[in-house]
Amino acid sequence: MQTEHELRQTILKIGKLLHERQLVAASDGNISIRLGDGRILTTPTSMSKGMMEAEDLVITDANGKKLSGRRNASSELAMHLLIYKLRPEVNGVVHAHPPVSTGFAAAGLPLNQALLAEVVLALGCVPLAPYGTTGTPELSDALRPLIPQFDAILMANHGVVTYAEDVMRAYFKMETVEHFAKIALVTHQLGRQVLLGPQEVEKLMEARRRYEGITTAANPMVGCPVTAPAGGASDDPAAQRFWVTEKELAEMVERAVARLTQH
Repeated sequence: MQTEHELRQTILKIGKLLHERQLVAASDGNISIRLGDGRILTTPTSMSKGMMEAEDLVITDANGKKLSGRRNASSELAMHLLIYKLRPEVNGVVHAHPPVSTGFAAAGLPLNQALLAEVVLALGCVPLAPYGTTGTPELSDALRPLIPQFDAILMANHGVVTYAEDVMRAYFKMETVEHFAKIALVTHQLGRQVLLGPQEVEKLMEARRRYEGITTAANPMVGCPVTAPAGGASDDPAAQRFWVTEKELAEMVERAVARLTQH
């Protein structure tokens, strides 16, 4: 088991990674670890995660009451505490604002499509929680229904939260979410997405139970992840979904009707 000093250094390392890889800006984001005695070691409020010192970190009890530290804990600590309460096996939480995945959250789009086998293995699905005001119970209330079933959640108009058995795994899940978002964005720009089918997803879920180092609460559920029609992934363009605006649809219908009336 790591000492408290080692855990402090781990939080500092993750804070620098978040900042250097532009997963946060300014004083955004927060990181926490559940200590062995139930106390919480967490990052301070209003401070860049890339510029912290070990002494800047704060220790609270399981209810968020400050026990030690020269600074105050983040106002979003309640979100971390709820995750620890609902997921006893979780010991690390990371919250950040990675640009592309946060863009999906701001657009009201979950990262719920079965596009990448590695993401299905690692996370299953990344749903979108409704908007909740930062630093208020609204934020925790919006996350509450999703926390037991998922290990990474997009927060509408806000950012991303990930959690795991240890804080470094929670950070890696944050990297995975942003990597997936970048690839999903490319498929949207290309106007074409070839999804894995339900059988392929089920095989991945079965494989995940055999792989070391892959741990997640997520399991396939209705609509998450979104898969191709039964029978597997298809590379037939005619079998792929496409999206049109209401105006474009109306114009398509008008043209079809006009062709019919000409005959």
